Amino acid sequence: MMALETAYERVGGACRDFPCCDTSFHVEVKGVRAAAAAAAARQTVEELEDQLNAFDADSGVSRLNSRGAVENKHVARLVHRGLEYYERTESIFDIHQGSVEHSLKAYLRGDDDSISEPFETGTVSISGHHVNTDVTLDLNGLAKGYIVDQATETLAGFGRRGFVSGGGDMSPPTGPVSIESPYGDAKPLKVLETNWAVATSGSYRRERDGTDHIYDPATERLGSRHESVTVLAERDCVEADALATTLAALPLDEAKALAEDWDGLKALIVHEGVFHMTDGFDTHVLDA
Repeated sequence: MMALETAYERVGGACRDFPCCDTSFHVEVKGVRAAAAAAAARQTVEELEDQLNAFDADSGVSRLNSRGAVENKHVARLVHRGLEYYERTESIFDIHQGSVEHSLKAYLRGDDDSISEPFETGTVSISGHHVNTDVTLDLNGLAKGYIVDQATETLAGFGRRGFVSGGGDMSPPTGPVSIESPYGDAKPLKVLETNWAVATSGSYRRERDGTDHIYDPATERLGSRHESVTVLAERDCVEADALATTLAALPLDEAKALAEDWDGLKALIVHEGVFHMTDGFDTHVLDA
């Protein structure tokens, strides 16, 4: 039996499920040397978590925040993308709010009874792989999407294809995937069939007394404005991850306008029980 399984995973398919990044990851691959590719993807996920986990004192992100400087290509890539989205969203997506993010996470974990850190901005610079900052950075709105993208690259190969999913963020899926209902229903909101990256955000994932992990630095408002936001991004999962977070923080009209104006982006926003889809989202829905 073991020999048959090994042969199948060499030329057939392999799936791996494991905890990482404070969520569950799923790797699925079909084709030549499927098992080896799945193992490599898991290793990539775990190695990147070690570098990008802001709550691990030894990570590259933590060293940047504690020392104000670090040389790390993965951190530099995230900061570069974060600054891009800071400009393109007119500071709604703001990587400068690391102090708020840490205080918010401590509150959601139950470690603190209030969120005390103020919103602030600072100066961040990048030169090659070297990053300098005079403010604590929040890269969590990018890190999971980046890890998904990097792990997916390890699955690529002749005669092989696969995808990676981590806590609602996924690379282009190889088959139909469901959007989880924010209401706890067994029936999904929609079933997608798409070759774009997917990310979902909303107030139902992490919440305490009406406060969740989303914040709007422009208004200093805490909490998602919508039950659920699903974003499809043609570019990659980093973009889907960042824009799902951004749209969740914006009022409905502003979120819809931003999503409609963003090239290579489709969104489904569930607001007070009503589904709002941008033009073209339904072309990615199975049997829409």
